[in-house]
Amino acid sequence: MKVLRTPDAAFANLPDWPFAPHYTSIIDQDGTPLRIHHVESGPADGEPVLLMHGNPSWSYLHRHMIEPLAATGRRVIAVDLVGCGRSDKPSLRSDYTQARHVDWLSQWLLAMDLQHTSLYCQDWGGTLGLHLVARYPERFDRVMVSNSGMPLGEGANWFLTLWTTCMRYAWGFPWFLFKKGFAKPISKATFQAYRAPYPERSLEAGILKFPLLIAVQKDNPGAVDNRQAWAALAGFDKPFVTVFGGLDPVAKKSDRRMQRHIPGAVGQAHHVVPDAGHFIQEDATAVVTERLIAFLNQGRAPQPPAP
Repeated sequence: MKVLRTPDAAFANLPDWPFAPHYTSIIDQDGTPLRIHHVESGPADGEPVLLMHGNPSWSYLHRHMIEPLAATGRRVIAVDLVGCGRSDKPSLRSDYTQARHVDWLSQWLLAMDLQHTSLYCQDWGGTLGLHLVARYPERFDRVMVSNSGMPLGEGANWFLTLWTTCMRYAWGFPWFLFKKGFAKPISKATFQAYRAPYPERSLEAGILKFPLLIAVQKDNPGAVDNRQAWAALAGFDKPFVTVFGGLDPVAKKSDRRMQRHIPGAVGQAHHVVPDAGHFIQEDATAVVTERLIAFLNQGRAPQPPAP
């Protein structure tokens, strides 16, 4: 497997991005080494809060959440999925499968040795993050999900049908559509920062393949794995909450499905932000961050601020 890497220069002087890169090496099933990137803030011995993004964004999506969360005394970690951000990028679309993504992230989670983790996840970060919770429930103390779910091969809504059909034939990522995922306009500089990991089209294989991995049809290879993970989540009785964007067409009603299925969701303060779209971390940063901090503090004494 040939692996590409975005030059470091592409990430210089990004707005609102003061974070130093951290890398963890894993090994693909074919023996190829891969480097997964994350940023972090807060005390190294603090309880970990893991932030997982979706497609085609990267950890930059969480830039305004990291420091407020770290100020609660926790270790905040925002990871880049393989093929995204500063993580390595296998060069061919055929290199990317959902099973590989789960394996890559599983290796990373174990290498980081994260324990008593609070997970916040959105879009593909949600689907893959929920696979980690299903596989390693002992490592997660609580979960908050935004605009995501676990497709079970039961068909797609109109948006996903259109999206997956169009992306089957795309030669480059349609960045003009990415802007439509935000309910509120973003600046040109912010838009360019989201595009920073992909200065060349050759680096886009991973983000081009993600739409075709959405397991909405029965014959999608990920559907079986998703059903197994979904069954495992029926035993997750630790706190589980959803905060969704009311304007998101991608994961509409997935929040209600998770609330009915996952025991830990019972009695939680689920919320819909009426004017937020798919990338809710950008559209409603303050609301999401405040609700996540309240969720983290639920049932415990307030954490002291970081010195």
